[in-house]
Amino acid sequence: MSTHAPNQSRVIPLRPQAPAPGSGGPAGGPRGPVGGPPPRAPREPLWRHLVGDVLRRERLAQERTLKDVAEAARISMPYLSEVERGRKEASSEVLAAAAQALGLGLADLLLRAGDELALHARSRVVRGRPSPTAQYDGLCLAA
Repeated sequence: MSTHAPNQSRVIPLRPQAPAPGSGGPAGGPRGPVGGPPPRAPREPLWRHLVGDVLRRERLAQERTLKDVAEAARISMPYLSEVERGRKEASSEVLAAAAQALGLGLADLLLRAGDELALHARSRVVRGRPSPTAQYDGLCLAA
């Protein structure tokens, strides 16, 4: 009989392990709530989320059902739902059909989504985090 300990597998983590709760973590770094990681800057929204939000808001403002708009646009109802929730990246043809079913042009839909993106960028500047596109030719356009 052998006196050696049984073979034990060793797990090598692919990512660095987070410090154990209460261990204090790295000294001197900014800390988030209750000693957690530092707070992250808000992320820019994805284009598909902005477009989906505009489609959904317009549909609800018109008090129309998903089924009604999907049929008018000749898009499947589940697919239109996924587009509205920002889970699918719709083609320009699908977006144009959905916009037309709501009485909008494709340009109207995209301009509204662009306005939402601009609002988000401005809110980042107001909070003290200028967006990377806030400067042009050395002049700050956000002021």
